Amino acid sequence: MPKENPNPAAEESCCLVTGAAGLIGSHTVELRLARGDRVVGLDDFNGYYDPQQKRANVAGFLDHPNFTLAEADIRDRAAIDELFEVHRFDRVAHLAAMANVRYAIGRTPLYTDVNVTASVHLLEAAWRTWEADGRLGTGSVGKAPGVFAFASTSSAYGKSAALPFREDDPSNAPLSAYPACKKAVELLGHTYANLHGMNFTALRFFSVYGPRARPDMMPFMVTDRVFRGEPITLFSAGELWRDWTYVGDIAAGVSAAMDTPLGYEIVNLGRGEPVRMADFVEIIEELVGKRAILETPPAPASEPERTSADISKARRLLGYDPRTPVAEGLAALWEWYERRPASPAGDAA
Repeated sequence: MPKENPNPAAEESCCLVTGAAGLIGSHTVELRLARGDRVVGLDDFNGYYDPQQKRANVAGFLDHPNFTLAEADIRDRAAIDELFEVHRFDRVAHLAAMANVRYAIGRTPLYTDVNVTASVHLLEAAWRTWEADGRLGTGSVGKAPGVFAFASTSSAYGKSAALPFREDDPSNAPLSAYPACKKAVELLGHTYANLHGMNFTALRFFSVYGPRARPDMMPFMVTDRVFRGEPITLFSAGELWRDWTYVGDIAAGVSAAMDTPLGYEIVNLGRGEPVRMADFVEIIEELVGKRAILETPPAPASEPERTSADISKARRLLGYDPRTPVAEGLAALWEWYERRPASPAGDAA
């Protein structure tokens, strides 16, 4: 069960960040605390990857006077309701999820349970709290409007041939359960906006990377395996293109969305500059100082050939301005990798 805030009534505003011990979640918490916000970080520290890495991700926040760590599963509706009752959140960044497009194959019930049903628990708790507190729509006198920022995915676009991906492009042909579940929550968010006046922004992330990455994420795996001298699976000989986006830029976009009541919106968060995967691997080789051992099978059906974000809407609505070049972001990942506590290597890229 979550820890209780010792004096919630004495404080007027509080953010909830779900998945707070993950890559994007921990950077979002860090950013909000640096702004002086009161933040509750929610995570269940499950065993999808090494829980000790997750705990290391939040270790620097535990003694911060404005941070509360709540250890609970988002599928536990009673725990979610209790958190909202105690802390009266006015902003939510819902980043917790079962991740990984390929891992979702064959695990549709699990992904539906965690990524859809649990998201409904959060949406229900948010709108009921905000209705009681006068935070729906534009808020009321003396009350800022509540905002629910949801972590969606660029995988929602499937194998769209139109580039760059725009938020008004078709997104009704998901390639695995992961994007299908994210799309479902986008639609549910529209329902809550329509019926209850909730401010709901779905953020479609594009290929996020950086320090505190999960071991199953491609940049981590390539770095780890080049360092260890182990083979790397590079689909289609690296002739795939991804819109790699540094986690610090993504966290800034999430934070801006939390502060911007827009009614209902879907917004891309990427860099807008796709990178060829073979070139991406070469940058890592240079940083590590070793050559990669490559295996190059065809890409599976779950992998689009190219992703590319049109971020003009994010710039216009959120003031989003990604500034981190890929070489600089990968250097930060490598620096973190070198100093981090050892953890198990991930699966094939």
